[in-house]
Amino acid sequence: MKVNKIAIIGGGNLGTAIAKGLLSNGLLKPSQITITRRRTSLLADFADKGVVVTKDNKAAAKGADIVFLGIKPYQLEEVVKEITTELAENTLLISLATGVSSELIQSYCGLSLPIFRAMPNTAIEIGESMTCISAYNATEEQEEKVLKLFSEMGQALIIPEELMAASTVLAACGIAYAMRFIRAATQGGIEIGFGSKLALQISAQTIKGAADLLIQKGTHPEDEIDKVTTPRGVTISGLNEMEHQGFSSSLIKGLLTSFNKIENGK
Repeated sequence: MKVNKIAIIGGGNLGTAIAKGLLSNGLLKPSQITITRRRTSLLADFADKGVVVTKDNKAAAKGADIVFLGIKPYQLEEVVKEITTELAENTLLISLATGVSSELIQSYCGLSLPIFRAMPNTAIEIGESMTCISAYNATEEQEEKVLKLFSEMGQALIIPEELMAASTVLAACGIAYAMRFIRAATQGGIEIGFGSKLALQISAQTIKGAADLLIQKGTHPEDEIDKVTTPRGVTISGLNEMEHQGFSSSLIKGLLTSFNKIENGK
């Protein structure tokens, strides 16, 4: 994939995770990546590796083949208008902001540019993200280019734009929900006798193994659950108690709460 320069406007948690993903996979040389942040001192580790670090969004966008907008939704209009003069007609704009449509982003820049919305999760920095992407005013070749870029850093899908809010909750917020489950399992492990580090190691690897089973075998979770639940066994007793305490319903309610926050802006 031919890319000479990528600009990441906004070197926060997600922006820097993407930069780490690009670097760890050898997709680009450090000098081909530019990251912006007001407090550039927070990006010193990247500067030491040869990544271009600057406060100047316009300088970052100039000559970039792909511009990631890793900023807050309320900052989008100001920043897009700021960098518009530096964008070429074939520059790919990729917004990481939640809840702002591609059509609205295009109205900010006043140009008919290919615009993508993407929602990776922070596992992108180790090449294990689940990234959902929507495309607007883009050719099939441009869609393939963006899909390939994210596929090098995990799994990626092109979805209808109307599903971007839902994908944000399930994949991006979802990684925090998974972390919370692992933390709770670790705390339970301590309760039954393990030290904290060992409990965390066991819990994290168990969750990784469960996920890999589903991904590699293509089975349904209940199929795998059935294999470890026996009549009057300890597993089914634990699962039933979790359900009595609202395990599944609380998770579903959490997903819906996050989704409604995006949809309603409250």
